[in-house]
Amino acid sequence: MPEYLTTKELADLLRIGERKAYDLASSGELPCVRAMGKLLFPRAEVIAWLNASRSGPHVAEPPLPPIVAGSHDPLLDWALRESGSGLATYYDGSFDGLTRLAERSAQAAVLHIHEEHGFNTQSLRDTLGEAPVVLVEVAQRQRGLLLAPGTSGIAGFADLKGRRVILRQDSAASQRLFDAQLEAHGMIRDDLDALPNCARTEEELAITLHDGKAEAGFGLGALAGLYNLGFSPTHSERLDLAIWRRAYFDAPMQKLLGFLRSDPFKARASEFGGYDLTGLGQVHHNGASG
Repeated sequence: MPEYLTTKELADLLRIGERKAYDLASSGELPCVRAMGKLLFPRAEVIAWLNASRSGPHVAEPPLPPIVAGSHDPLLDWALRESGSGLATYYDGSFDGLTRLAERSAQAAVLHIHEEHGFNTQSLRDTLGEAPVVLVEVAQRQRGLLLAPGTSGIAGFADLKGRRVILRQDSAASQRLFDAQLEAHGMIRDDLDALPNCARTEEELAITLHDGKAEAGFGLGALAGLYNLGFSPTHSERLDLAIWRRAYFDAPMQKLLGFLRSDPFKARASEFGGYDLTGLGQVHHNGASG
């Protein structure tokens, strides 16, 4: 979704005519930006404006399902099980996680979306505005090209042309970043000898490489040693948990968050390698509306 809406996109969102959208902007009632002779409307601020305009009684919302959606991370996945939180998981990529968070079919989402000025925050605001969602850092981690045992001749993205590559699903933030890297190197997916099926999780990608079904994939450095893979680091990224505030203080989520601060979690991160827990627990966004 674009960060800024055109007048037509705003009118479609509000189900009003374009003339009415112009009138709202002219009166100063609606947040807007004038650039190059055009009116543009910040999506996050428009959603916040809509939330602030709500009237009438506040009906109690149904309970959020105890599900953590979004991106698969092997360390966090281990913590979810080891902590005894009782939270279920549905991993299908960061962008799918954002959708499920917005639909309230999950109480939290694991995100690692690379943005122009950081990670995850703007994407969360674009999707949910200032909804009461807390974005908490879990770790910084290394991403790059994982190579099957014995693979040679691949040092960077430019070397992938014609090579057998395992991709991720389109809803995965890593796949979107990988596509952007291909474009930056003058390539598209058709320039690769890509497997017909994608890897749905980070571990599935690593296992595919370990079994020799592909030569390379865009994955986590933390899995290189575990699966005897080569690794060429290309990116550092921030892994966050986006959590609905009303689920944040419930026992299952508090059990998970408490375990993330424990010595066993730190020890496991050290065993994996490729993780930096310096910023663990830092809040990067806290939605204002309740």
